[in-house]
Amino acid sequence: MVSSLIIADDLTGANATGVLMTKSGYKTFTITNDKNLDLASLSEFDSIVYPTDSRGLPAGEAYRRVFDAAVLLKTDFIRVYSKRIDTTLRGNLGQETMGLQDALGGGRVACVVPCFPSSGRVNIGGYLLVQGIPLHRTEAAADPKTPVNTPRCCELYNRQSKYPTESILMTDLMQGVEFVAAKIKAHAAHGVRNIIFDAVSEEDIEMIADAVVLSGVPFVAVDPGPFTAAVSRKLLPDVGKARDAARGKIFSAVGSVNAVAQRQVEFFLSSFGSEVLNVYIETAELLESPECRKKEILRVTEEILSKCEYYEVCSIVGIGIQSGRRVPFEPYAKKHNCSVEDLSNIINDSIAEITSNVVLSDKGFKGLYTCGGDITVAVCRRMKNAGLQLLDEVLPLASYGELSGGAGAGLKIITKGGMVGDTDAIVRCIRYLREKITGG
Repeated sequence: MVSSLIIADDLTGANATGVLMTKSGYKTFTITNDKNLDLASLSEFDSIVYPTDSRGLPAGEAYRRVFDAAVLLKTDFIRVYSKRIDTTLRGNLGQETMGLQDALGGGRVACVVPCFPSSGRVNIGGYLLVQGIPLHRTEAAADPKTPVNTPRCCELYNRQSKYPTESILMTDLMQGVEFVAAKIKAHAAHGVRNIIFDAVSEEDIEMIADAVVLSGVPFVAVDPGPFTAAVSRKLLPDVGKARDAARGKIFSAVGSVNAVAQRQVEFFLSSFGSEVLNVYIETAELLESPECRKKEILRVTEEILSKCEYYEVCSIVGIGIQSGRRVPFEPYAKKHNCSVEDLSNIINDSIAEITSNVVLSDKGFKGLYTCGGDITVAVCRRMKNAGLQLLDEVLPLASYGELSGGAGAGLKIITKGGMVGDTDAIVRCIRYLREKITGG
């Protein structure tokens, strides 16, 4: 059943956003000819993308095309409506957004996030930068059909939309999700219908999506694609979940407890939300005694296996990664008359045993992500793998390959150092792995 509708001003942009939806697990269909369209046939899809080919049209005609498309395709079941805009703000941004707002009614607020970090498009201080250059100094300014002479998205909306426009800047984002949600509500209460957000990273986009959902304000997503995908993951967590799990699940094992890994895990769990089943390992139980270790391994394994059917990603993380939960090794080293290295090996071997138990018990797992070199080695030893066939570099010091020999041979794997990468490193690795196991 269709749960999201994306209206774009050209086919290339439509497909770019549609691919992001597909990568997020939604079965997506792009309409290329509405004359031969059977609306009933769309019910098998989660997300519909409709290009209006209106970027270079007069403003009134662009408005009408978007309005008519929304009227044609809107239903009571759609929870996410999106107006896809160009990454360099070309075209009829304001008029087309109005077309969608007016067709839907209900005073919806356009949440405009003109940011595509992986393409070097960021909005900071209300100014859109392309690879660090203000928009009006790029080639977009000289586009023969739809030139752009300002880097300020807010200015374009003030010119093109009849509705009031305000901005939420980076200084607001720095105050947190609750602050931004409250500011969205306040703007909406004062009649603002277009809110332009600063954003420079995937983390910013995820936080904005959380704030928009938390605000409870009726909205339409307006962006080049990443924000639409993010807010869809928040509002449509169960759509397509069983189908994706059937196509192949991913198991993630994180053993590192440093600050870099902590930020990465927090962002990973926030980004995937209810898409991921995460179980924390009580690390102290692994060190207390052989009996406690066996019991904890069994607890975590059974919890994953009993709930993983409808999750695309399952994860285990040592509880020591949480602030204030780090387990001191010295008392256990004295208790067991062993070295700190011995205790570290116990933890690594325990994580490896849980990982092996899960991925070998449920053949639905097709991909494996391991964080920390020691964890990767322990997993391979546990499953008696001869090694890894290296196939690609996902990001510096994060390698993609396949397990060779032993149990789970052919299982696709990404292994990354615990202190490697930016905040979004785990998210990037999991999404890369998902593309590989689903043939994307």
